[in-house]
Amino acid sequence: MGDTQHPPTVACRRCLRPDAPALGRPPLPGPSGEEILAAICRDCWADWQAMEVKVINELRLNFMDPQALQILDAHMREFLALAAPGGIAPSAG
Repeated sequence: MGDTQHPPTVACRRCLRPDAPALGRPPLPGPSGEEILAAICRDCWADWQAMEVKVINELRLNFMDPQALQILDAHMREFLALAAPGGIAPSAG
């Protein structure tokens, strides 16, 4: 009964912490959600959620336009230092 479970950790690609707190579940459906779960920590995902609002507002993304999701996904992948679909890693700085 004295065992306390520690939240799982992840080696985060964005902040580069080797033992960062992991997300509890995939934040998005499908392969992108699984990729984020395996590679991005809870803190960096929270940072993205704040930045996501700014990206949507500054670019005035209209989600009736099918390209809006692609644009938002590209910004998310760059922000989180994830490879673009097709395996192309983001350029470093």
